[in-house]
Amino acid sequence: MSAPPVPRYGTAALADLPRSVLAALGVPGEPNVLDLPALPRACVLIIDGLGWELLQAHRSTAPFLAEMAGRTLTAGFPATTVASLGSLATGLPPGGHGLLGVQVAIPGTGRLLNCLRWRDESVDPATFQPAPTAYQRAADDGVNVAYVARHAYRGTGLSRATTRGAAYTGADGLGQLVGRAERALREGDRAFVTVYHADLDSTGHQFGSGSPDWRHQLRFVDLLAEMIAGILPAGTALYVTADHGMIDPTERVDADTVPALREGVALLGGDARARYVYSEPGAHADVLAAWTEELGDRVWVTSRDEAVAAGWFGPVEPALLERIGDVIAVPHADLAIVASEREPWLDQMVGMHGSLVPAEMMVPLLTLARD
Repeated sequence: MSAPPVPRYGTAALADLPRSVLAALGVPGEPNVLDLPALPRACVLIIDGLGWELLQAHRSTAPFLAEMAGRTLTAGFPATTVASLGSLATGLPPGGHGLLGVQVAIPGTGRLLNCLRWRDESVDPATFQPAPTAYQRAADDGVNVAYVARHAYRGTGLSRATTRGAAYTGADGLGQLVGRAERALREGDRAFVTVYHADLDSTGHQFGSGSPDWRHQLRFVDLLAEMIAGILPAGTALYVTADHGMIDPTERVDADTVPALREGVALLGGDARARYVYSEPGAHADVLAAWTEELGDRVWVTSRDEAVAAGWFGPVEPALLERIGDVIAVPHADLAIVASEREPWLDQMVGMHGSLVPAEMMVPLLTLARD
């Protein structure tokens, strides 16, 4: 089995985009790794779930996006919304900001935190993700900073962990997203506006990224990008990117019904395409062996130490290590690792993501500038 590809941290990863944007805006001390143009205003449009391979396969459905100047970035690992929004917020790989997946262990508690839903009120987002955000650093330098997204996301744990420093502006429809972005971009001498749209991802989860529903939603996404491009003030750069791609795995392995995948397991976290397995005391070696044997060459199965040493997460802060599973299982074949009893909501999904394969890890960076 070949070694998995590793995210291009420090050269062409999502974590490099916010710092490059800040550098282009003139914020001192930020490296412009991506060589972005020096302009006083920037708009980052995040299309949840728009993988590079999906975009290339549907260029005729998204003609405006297809014509934009483009290159690829890698999401971090795992290729999930939580980890990627953390990187887009902080300019750090997942090992630096600690939002290491959808479901991660809360060390010392024997519980998992679902970082998307964040229903555990005992976990303070500002403590769980303490790194300063790019929005805070921009605001401290006098840049007008806004984050435009659905009203329902305002005040959630994930938003509190990732949007600190930005004026959160609620917008529930395409027109509102465009209008709120236009207003924010025109305020102040410099502006940094992030627009986040989630509907393509949710459509893919429900119906699959190969569905007509997904393709129709992509057409609306293309229109959104075109409309935002049309309202950019002079001196503005538009960057269109995504947090991950998506595939529609047809095979399921159910960790709740396979005895070998239950023995010695205290908690099962992560996602169907990037599993964190937390072993019971003394059972680590047995769990690693059992998962390796059971899943075979369809899945990259490794220990936490090996994954960290290989650079999957970027540099990992020591205090964050225990959030990662003792064993990590990452399907690279047409396979999802579900848990029908513990996670019925996940078992029902059609489109999934999280793995290190290009279809999930590669995302676009599309650029348009109004001088």
